Order: sequence, then structure tokens, then C-alpha cells
Amino acid sequence: MKVAVIQFPGSNCDRDAFRAVRGPLGLDCEFVWHKETSLQGFDAAILPGGFSYGDYLRCGAIARFSPVMEALVRFAGEGRRVLGICNGFQVLCESGLLPGALIQNDNMKFICQDQPLEVEDSNGQFNVAKLGSDITIPIAHGEGNYRIDDSGLKNLRRNRQVLFRYSGANGGTNPNGSLENIAGVRNEAGNVYGMMPHPERVVEPFHPNLDGIKVLEAFFSLS
Repeated sequence: MKVAVIQFPGSNCDRDAFRAVRGPLGLDCEFVWHKETSLQGFDAAILPGGFSYGDYLRCGAIARFSPVMEALVRFAGEGRRVLGICNGFQVLCESGLLPGALIQNDNMKFICQDQPLEVEDSNGQFNVAKLGSDITIPIAHGEGNYRIDDSGLKNLRRNRQVLFRYSGANGGTNPNGSLENIAGVRNEAGNVYGMMPHPERVVEPFHPNLDGIKVLEAFFSLS
């Protein structure tokens, strides 16, 4: 499997994602600059966290017009796997590849902390068998408050499109006001995923834990 890590001006978690894929997972991985117009030869893509285009206008709103996004829409339409992490999640929502939107945290503050999550059994393509019901993944965002209209929320429930929810386990709470504690979702087809927490930040022995490896293994459906 060959993985593209897409870089926008302002991406700052691209190297973390690259290292996580190349290191603990041992997969082939390359950076792809936002001006590229093709993702030919890749099997999966990651949109990393950061502040694409300085978060001017609105998080992800400018990045969604980068040339590579047309290629990513085609890529996703062909059934290939796409994962957006934090700012990458915001870009996927802005582009329409994922439902909903991310707005400013309800406390109006940037939040950086380890965050307990409840794992949802969303679909067979996102292999959660190794995750268990609760994991802890760091968050670092100022606009992670997930919103969606009533009809969209009904679709999420009906199609089991929620991947993770912020959990009360181990003293955790909903950190940003997200609707129904939602921390990550997928598209209806089950090949595009987005999450605000950063799995690439918990993959090394010196990290707080190794739960991020399990999340990435689930995304890539590695045994």
C-alpha cells in the first residue's frame, strides 16, 4: 500500500503523519504538495493537521480550492481511502467529502490535551476490532466544534457514520461543544474519514500511549 500525505501551506503535522505511516506501520509513504493535480499510484491519502493557509477566512475554506483537491475528490470517488486529521477533517468538510462543519470551540479557547474517546462500530471497512470501546488520543484545536443540521444528523445515525465520540471515561468530557460529542465521522460510502483528535501523536514509545497505532491500523484495515 502506498500512502500520500498531502501538504498545504501551513500544514504542521505532515511530518508526524509521514513518520507514523512509515515507522510503526511500515507502509510506503510520500508527501504530495497541494499544487499537484494527480494522486495516481497511491492507494490512500492523509490530510494532516495544521493551519492551512493560516486559517484565514475559515479553517479549511481556502485549502479546499487547492488543485490537489480535485484529484482527491476523484480519488475518493474511486473508493480509495482518505483520512483527514484535525485541519484535514475541516478541509474534507469544506470540500463536501464529509458531512457537517467544524466551528469555534464553545469556550472560545484553543484546547490541547489528552482526550478519552468512545469508539463506534461504524462499518466493516474501518476495522475497530483492536481498538476496544475506549481509547485516548490527543486533541489540539480551536475550531473543533462539530455541527450538522437535523436531517444530516439523522443520516449519521441511520448510516452509523460516527467513528468516535468525546468520552466521559477517565475524567474526560466534551471539550469543545460538539453536537452529540462527535469527534470523527465517515462518508456514506465508508472510505473517507475525518477526526479532530491526532492519532499520529500517540505512536511512539515516548508518547503518552500507543492508541494512535490502533486507529491508523483500523483506517488501513491492517491485521
